[in-house]
Amino acid sequence: MKWFTVIGLFLTLSSSVYSEVSFITDAEYASQLYHNPRGIGCYKCHGEKGEGKLIATYKDKGEQLSFSPPAINTLTYEAFVAAMMARQKGMPRYYLTPKEVKVLYNYLHPVEREDVK
Repeated sequence: MKWFTVIGLFLTLSSSVYSEVSFITDAEYASQLYHNPRGIGCYKCHGEKGEGKLIATYKDKGEQLSFSPPAINTLTYEAFVAAMMARQKGMPRYYLTPKEVKVLYNYLHPVEREDVK
């Protein structure tokens, strides 16, 4: 029972410290999320800057097909959120928080946007 109390206290203190002072910037945090959010990085399928890329070509029943995840750096914020929350064929489920989704969106749209709050 002591451990639960200690862990709870640690989590409370660390979350209150993070809300006041962060040791990394949102851009650094976003880069880490994009490159390794929960085991496999977004960039492996969507490209280094979210531009999309060809992953594989294959034949199915004699037809030449390809697996090419879409560009995500051209989506509006609303479309980006919808895509992140919907189950996508071939995409792992990351269970990102709303703040993580905002940080990722801002990371992929560095020039043409104002930060989504």
